[in-house]
Amino acid sequence: MANKSKKFYITTSIPYTNAPPHIGFALEAVQADVLARYHRHLGKDVFFLTGTDEHGLKTLRKAESLGKTPQEFADEISGKFKELARVLNISNDDFIRTTDEKRHKPSVYKLWQKYEEKGDIYKKKYKGFYCVGCEAFKTQKELVNGNCIIHQKPAEEIEEENYFFKLSKYLPEVKKLIEKDKLKIIPETKKNETLGMISQGFEDVSFSRAKEKYWSWPVPGDDSQNMYVWQDALPNYISAIGYVTDPEKFKRYWPADVHCLGKDIMKFHTIFWPAMLLSAGLELPKSIFVHGFINVGGQKMSKSLGNVVDPFELVKKYGVDAVRYYLLREILSMEDGDFTFEKFEQRYNSDLAGGIGNLVARVLGISSKIINYKLQSTNKSKVQNSKLQKKIKEAQKKYELAIEEFKFNEALISVWEIISFCDKYINEEKLWETPSTSSGQAKKLQVISDLFFAIKEIATLLEPFLPQTSEKIKSAVESQKSEILFPKLLIS
Repeated sequence: MANKSKKFYITTSIPYTNAPPHIGFALEAVQADVLARYHRHLGKDVFFLTGTDEHGLKTLRKAESLGKTPQEFADEISGKFKELARVLNISNDDFIRTTDEKRHKPSVYKLWQKYEEKGDIYKKKYKGFYCVGCEAFKTQKELVNGNCIIHQKPAEEIEEENYFFKLSKYLPEVKKLIEKDKLKIIPETKKNETLGMISQGFEDVSFSRAKEKYWSWPVPGDDSQNMYVWQDALPNYISAIGYVTDPEKFKRYWPADVHCLGKDIMKFHTIFWPAMLLSAGLELPKSIFVHGFINVGGQKMSKSLGNVVDPFELVKKYGVDAVRYYLLREILSMEDGDFTFEKFEQRYNSDLAGGIGNLVARVLGISSKIINYKLQSTNKSKVQNSKLQKKIKEAQKKYELAIEEFKFNEALISVWEIISFCDKYINEEKLWETPSTSSGQAKKLQVISDLFFAIKEIATLLEPFLPQTSEKIKSAVESQKSEILFPKLLIS
């Protein structure tokens, strides 16, 4: 068994199966994939989880509107999210579904039993305003003119008898753990936001709904109630690694090193989930990374506006690594970002076609046309030019720090600093003007050898971000056969 200190367990959130995937979740999946690939490269025992959240009112109503059963509709949408992971070249080790009765359900029921043993579950009548989009009851502070702040739709008034979880009992301890960074929330602004929500106070949270109104599993011992979606969904992070079904695997990977998720579901992960784990006597995740939203042309993505960006179509048109690059370079990892096709194509042309693509083509062209360089016989293990050597080392340090701080755009900027330096190096040395004397040939050999070394380092650094491109560069260097990595786009 791997040393637990060398393991790295990372998760995405699990998106609802009420609609096909859009580019917002693609961002999260790609960010998590970078972290998983990076830590694998460090030699760690990585486990990378994603999946789908399928129970709840949203999926039920959408299925009914289409004349399908909830399970039929969930199967269809879950399949699309699984396909998205393949299309985006996501290196996940598992895909968990919350309708999985063999792997997931036992963990959900075991947790409920733990809550009951602690005296943390009780039943009471309740009246409140429920947002179907958030699958959550809302306080008056979370509503504006009766509308949910996030979904801009009226919250529904609901009155019924439900089971409640004693969230308030655990808030002081959750607060203390967050303040001391025992549960690290990234970025700092989201840590402060979470602490602010806790300070304002939370009531105990409803953990069930009336069976006839809700799609989920029944509450143990009470068939009149079904489990609330968040009580069912959040345990996916432990069910997939064998909380009930494989205790050795669970011991190996839990706690999670990073939960990656969007800001709209932050409180469920930074407040509800820690409280649930404390009640169950389990360790808390080490860190929670919260990313922003992707707007389209400055507006929130919306079906009514017709501006939802389909990641499948984007990959089909531009290629997977071009999409990954835009999401990681253009969208600041901890803030809201903006997508337009114009921005996408400009970034593609300047950085991909005109950046890494152009550099690889230039170096391979020079090596074959000017000095007939043979990589296999003269390959060197380090750069001779001191300035280039320094640039590579500086970039590597910035790159590593940026990834550790979840600043994916800054990590890519550091790689492009090497690319820019190499272009400048080529222009300054002008090998095409260097005479074919013995000293001239020696200079050509040294410069081209430096450039090949730099390109291989660039390919290594790009692997977590652009895995296909990295492999193509390595293959091109080994074979010394040029190929067009990113054809220039014609922008109308």
